[in-house]
Amino acid sequence: MPPAQRLIALLVLIVALMAGAAAGAWKVQDWRYGKQLAEQARLHGDDLSAISNAAADQVRTDQDKRLALEQRLSASDQTHHEALTNAQKDQARLRDRLATSDLRLSVLLDSTDPASGCSVPAGTEAVGVVHGGARARLDPAHAQRIIAITDAGDQGLIALKACQAYVKEVSTR
Repeated sequence: MPPAQRLIALLVLIVALMAGAAAGAWKVQDWRYGKQLAEQARLHGDDLSAISNAAADQVRTDQDKRLALEQRLSASDQTHHEALTNAQKDQARLRDRLATSDLRLSVLLDSTDPASGCSVPAGTEAVGVVHGGARARLDPAHAQRIIAITDAGDQGLIALKACQAYVKEVSTR
């Protein structure tokens, strides 16, 4: 074989070997990077799993807190409902006693006030067990109106306490 052909054959052989080496290097690189990518994907999956578990734990904790708050609010609501019901029963009983004349309301008179123009004598007779100064009996209709006013006031105070308890419970969360 002439030297030119040998040179060409040698060059072709060198180029073929270089191409094979490059292809082999690419294959090794592919395996190495593939292994690194697989490791990164596994670590990423682990991170996502940890984040999901933490989020699920947080949701469970928040749900437990919400349930506890709802139970406390329910108990508070029940307590205030009972207080309102008891106050209404007491007021109804008082109204009934006033209507049947079983109970009479009276007011204490200030007999020392010259501007009152009251000519009701203080009286010393022992008609009942009334201690103190002079008293005047109220008309039953006026007594009923006074009881209605105090009933509305009691209901308002009980509602206010219920609102304050609700705000206190919700704001402490």
